[in-house]
Amino acid sequence: MDLNGALPGCSPGRWLPVRTGESGDRVYRREDGFAYAKCAPTTRALELAGERDRLAWLHGRGVSCPEIVDWRETEDGACLVMTAIPGIPAVELTGADLLKAWPSMARNLDAIHQLPTDQCPFDRSLSSMFQRAVDVVSRDAVNPDFLPDADKDRPAAELLARVERDLPARLHQEAASKVVCHGDPCLPNFMVDPDSLQCTGLIDLGRLGTADRYADLALMVANAEENWTTADQSDSAFAALFASLEIATPDRDRLAFYLRLDPLTWG
Repeated sequence: MDLNGALPGCSPGRWLPVRTGESGDRVYRREDGFAYAKCAPTTRALELAGERDRLAWLHGRGVSCPEIVDWRETEDGACLVMTAIPGIPAVELTGADLLKAWPSMARNLDAIHQLPTDQCPFDRSLSSMFQRAVDVVSRDAVNPDFLPDADKDRPAAELLARVERDLPARLHQEAASKVVCHGDPCLPNFMVDPDSLQCTGLIDLGRLGTADRYADLALMVANAEENWTTADQSDSAFAALFASLEIATPDRDRLAFYLRLDPLTWG
């Protein structure tokens, strides 16, 4: 899609390429820094429309996230223009600064978790994510880069079977603690003020939906651990996260289950 030709007032040079995501979407920043555009090919236009719908639903619900500026579809794909969330991605912080930003990051994620599930029209339940994993594995589309080192050489069908064995117990747990989840709360999706080290909001909400809160917490913890060089830092952050959520005894087996499932759902 020609971004400058597809959007109103977008003369050449006003939009600067930022990155091409793993999904194939292209991201642009408006030169004034106040808006971003995400452009998807035709094959992914429906998924980008899902992100648009989730942002529209979140608007006015007390969650700091982008607001929709414009939406366009052409025969070449679709483009979603959103307001920018100030700050830098948490992945760019040092381990020490990430530890300082961590409590406010937890509060921003919890703001999503506190939304009423009966008002959320988007489903990211364990059963739906498992079916997605079944589809990805059946197409031999698992991205080995998303797998932990110990699993990279194991057949995808074996990894799926391991998840399936635990499914009944995890479905029971989900029923007791279902919340509205972000769906992909990794460090690049938390924006942080580099001076105050306070989280300013969350981005990339295309996977938002009702799910077990542990699905979010597992990804947040695992991704952040890569930024801490000492066990003390990692242990402090782990304790602070669950204390802020008033979870007295974190279920590490449950966290591990969702870390086994998530890599099988991308593809």
